[in-house]
Formats: sequence, structure tokens, C-alpha cells
Amino acid sequence: MFSKITGYFAIVASALFVAIGVMISYEVVMRYVFLAPTSWTEEMARFFLIWAVYMSAAHLLHTRELISITVLQERMSPRWRLASEMLALVWIAAFSVVAVYYGVVTVNESIEVGRKTASMLSVPQWLTEISIPIGFTLLFIQCLIEARALLRDGQPHRNVDRNWEDTI
Repeated sequence: MFSKITGYFAIVASALFVAIGVMISYEVVMRYVFLAPTSWTEEMARFFLIWAVYMSAAHLLHTRELISITVLQERMSPRWRLASEMLALVWIAAFSVVAVYYGVVTVNESIEVGRKTASMLSVPQWLTEISIPIGFTLLFIQCLIEARALLRDGQPHRNVDRNWEDTI
């Protein structure tokens, strides 16, 4: 069930990446062809990028497509591979807890002081900052699910649910 939720977030993140490409292309045409740069594309592209990255992290962990160094793992015995997989999940989960805590502190502070972006749009800063605790909460939950599956099956999984239809 949770993989379906993170799968939907990954689809939204993919759409945001496409939107970024469209916005940047629009900006290039407006700036260099019509000599009329926009005031919103750079900030909106950055806003979409931040959200897309944090929204997709849990799904990438589930499908085992996060960055990892496998050259050592491939040479390990199954037992050591299992231990290294579990250690990686524990590390990601611990980092996620810290990121959620400080993310919430930062969001609360931004709301309290009314912090806004320094651009002409003057977007409330918490709208981008809140993506951090949301994304890392999803990643933490996914770590727990992956650790449980790893302990239950006794072997690390690779490239699970690579097919979108299987995920959602």
C-alpha cells in the first residue's frame, strides 16, 4: 500500500521535472528570441525541483534506484550483503529522523518570522522548506518497510517494481 502512495508521488515528481524542462525552454525563448525575460521561471523551476527530489526519494529507495556503491556488495557473501543492506537502511533512517526534526524547526521558524523568497514573487519560504520534512518522513517510513522485508526474506532486494504498472 505504501509503495502505491510513493509511486504516485514519483509520478507527480516526474511531471514536475517535465514542467521544469518546459519552463526553462520557455525562458530561453523569451530571453534570447524575444528579448523579454520572465521574472517567474527561475524561481518556479527551483521550487518544482526541490519538491520533485524530496517527493521521489522514498520510491527510489523502494525500487533500489538511490545512489549506491555496489562494487563491494557484489563481492560479499549473502550474509555480509544482508548486513551491509541493513546498515545502509539504518543510516538512511537515522539521517531521515534528523532531517525531519530540523526541517520542522526551520519551517516553524519561517512561518513565525514570515520569511519570503528574495525574488519579485516573494513566495513564503516555508512552501519549499516543508518539502524536506515531508520527503524525509516518507523516506523514513520506506526504510522501515524495506528493513522489515529484508529481515523477513533474509536477502537484499534489487530493482523491485521497476514497472510503473506494478507500483501503482
